[in-house]
Amino acid sequence: MRYAVKRLADAAFEAGWRAGRGLTRWPAIGEHTPGAVHTEFEVCVLEPGGSVEPAVQSFEECFFILEGTPQLRTESGGFALHVGDYGLIPVGSPHAWHNPSAEPARWAAMRSPQPRAGHDFDTYSVPPLPDGPFLAVDPRDPRTRRLGHIEPSNMDARSVSMNTALLVYSGIAVKMMVDTNLGAQLNTMFMVHYEPEGVAGAHDHPFEETYMFLEGEAEAVFDDQTYRLGPGDIAFAGVGCVHGFRNVGEGPLRWLETQAPQPPARHSYRFVRDWAYLSSIMQLGYAGER
Repeated sequence: MRYAVKRLADAAFEAGWRAGRGLTRWPAIGEHTPGAVHTEFEVCVLEPGGSVEPAVQSFEECFFILEGTPQLRTESGGFALHVGDYGLIPVGSPHAWHNPSAEPARWAAMRSPQPRAGHDFDTYSVPPLPDGPFLAVDPRDPRTRRLGHIEPSNMDARSVSMNTALLVYSGIAVKMMVDTNLGAQLNTMFMVHYEPEGVAGAHDHPFEETYMFLEGEAEAVFDDQTYRLGPGDIAFAGVGCVHGFRNVGEGPLRWLETQAPQPPARHSYRFVRDWAYLSSIMQLGYAGER
């Protein structure tokens, strides 16, 4: 099997990294997932007053805040995060988490190359980071160059920016979040928005993808198997898994998507319809003459 579907209703949270106090995680995609070689995707919860001690990692990590107001301290400074904030933690970058609020903090995390349980999840403790103020995420502030913020309204087809790829013909908008512009080398993270009746035809990729559904209802097909997916559900498509999506709800459909490794400069998509067309014209004896 080259794909996986994980339901929020079946989410099993477990203790996080040994240096995390009040940290639990739902390891939806990882070493245990058939077809997943580059990807670990999980949902982390940090309880009020909880913390994750300073560490470095031999993998690249990107994150998206789903709930709460956690604080992230890095070698570049401290950052006060809110729902809709996202960011990149590069390989070998010291960082620490803390939740100073009275409510849990929750975020989605994508890690590549895949952390290995047999190597203590490729995470190593380091000395404390310098104290200092916590800055709000400001895309124009060079001190927050590895962070950003996105709102559902940013996906409105009528107000797209130069960082948004709009596929009008199928009712789809895509806004890049974590990519080479933020310094990522090993993975990407972006937001996908489908208008009602929006659809993407069957295709596959030379890389792995993970999808966390945030709003609406999707009909997703993975290698000819059809699923209905809603908020909180997570799906994974490995290399070569033929997949497609359709908005089957009454309103917009929105999900968080990641890729690893980063897509190549060309031939990221292989659409079934294109190669089926070639086959059909060959059967008619078409030889390419004009």
